[in-house]
Amino acid sequence: MANCVTCGDELHPERAEKYDYCTKPECRARNARPRTIASIGVNKAADQFIVLDDKTSDEMASGRYLDPRRTTSGRLGHQRRRPTGRKAGADQARAEVRATPMQTWTQDEQDLALAYDITGKLPIEEIAKRLGRDQTTVARMLVAAKAGWPDRKGA
Repeated sequence: MANCVTCGDELHPERAEKYDYCTKPECRARNARPRTIASIGVNKAADQFIVLDDKTSDEMASGRYLDPRRTTSGRLGHQRRRPTGRKAGADQARAEVRATPMQTWTQDEQDLALAYDITGKLPIEEIAKRLGRDQTTVARMLVAAKAGWPDRKGA
């Protein structure tokens, strides 16, 4: 039989399957951990939420909860056509020169920051803390990620 780690009382077998502390207010206050909740879908009928743990954070980073109609990533959304001819190489080289000094992050970090911003509506401070980056870099990541979005004046 399992015992509470705080007071030493015996735990009910069903409670012991998930928790190592009892239901007394003092034990719960001392041992309970707050959970981060993320909104993954909102529609007229119902909102959908998940508890963010390591598994669901990885799933969000991989794009599982992204709506393919709203993504900026080339993997799920519309494929951009690349210009052909000599000018395409020159435009691409200029774009790389412009992007190189400012971008100090990986595409995966940018996708994760965007996922946190879109699905969780977390403030930039929280996203920066989770990614281990400063707020300015996270803001640049989000601006760069959203730069290619279609203009939504009529929406």
